[in-house]
Amino acid sequence: MHFDYQMAMGSFLVAIVVGLTGMGGGALMTPMLTVFFGVPPLTAVSSDLVAAAVMKPVGSLVHLRRGTVNLRLVAWLCAGSVPTAFCGVLLARALGHGSRVQDVIEIALGVALLIAASGLVIRSYLTMAAGGPRRAARASSPDDGAPSAAVSVRPIPTMLVGAVGGLVVGMTSVGSGSLIVVALLALYPKLTANRLVGTDLLQAVPLVWSAALGHILFGDFKLSVTLALLAGSIPGVILGSLASSRAPGGLIRWALAFVLLASALKMFNVGTTPMAWALVAAAVGGTAAWSLLRAWNGLRALPLPRHDAPPLRTVPIRRSEKDPSVVPH
Repeated sequence: MHFDYQMAMGSFLVAIVVGLTGMGGGALMTPMLTVFFGVPPLTAVSSDLVAAAVMKPVGSLVHLRRGTVNLRLVAWLCAGSVPTAFCGVLLARALGHGSRVQDVIEIALGVALLIAASGLVIRSYLTMAAGGPRRAARASSPDDGAPSAAVSVRPIPTMLVGAVGGLVVGMTSVGSGSLIVVALLALYPKLTANRLVGTDLLQAVPLVWSAALGHILFGDFKLSVTLALLAGSIPGVILGSLASSRAPGGLIRWALAFVLLASALKMFNVGTTPMAWALVAAAVGGTAAWSLLRAWNGLRALPLPRHDAPPLRTVPIRRSEKDPSVVPH
């Protein structure tokens, strides 16, 4: 069995981004396999899902031990996603064989990548709005009241979200995190950030297992591709996770959204020149729109460093000298 070291290195780089941002695994790994290594789309989806089935439980177990998981939400999501993820594989195979099914998978993958990029932008905006002065003013208003400790689960809408997400994941391997988390934000705006991430990670485990089983049985799973992905992904995710506390997460998420947009256009077979113009327009228009949204939320249009901020102290502090940056409690 041939081992592709270049593919392992590519998965290592993608896994670093996943470790830094907590998202983008399938959305980056599958396009990388098809665009740079010439792997057929169905083979890329099958092999990536099997690799994800091995790695997904790690992060979810951490959140489960910390208690940052809404188990009722997970149950209703899985009730919809697990069967449809398996059916997504059958649907992909029912579309035909050879170039026909590969073309359909490419189009479905392009659509999923566009939705994933949009989800990243929405999450970035909600994070920015949550820390803006307008939100702070609303939070301090006496009319708002205290936040509710429990979230009231809406079974039918939650199960439908899981069903749609499972179908997309089963066909494209994209969306177990980026697509479902956006829907959860819309359905449960009071869900705290840590519980949102923990719930999303745990529900993705049975979802990906179901899709991976379907692809092993009926897809185009290649063990050599999966082994190369695992060999690069495991150290990459660890390295990215260790560096996540020091990396500019917001900037990385924007770069990730930009890469997802480019990958989606590639899946749609857009020419080089139209793709370049589309990416330039997205960069310029996105920057302008983001600046307006920041200003509307009471923030500076561009997050540039403040010139009136006191300079950082570079001289070592003696033991007998008090650190002026430490505020006594």
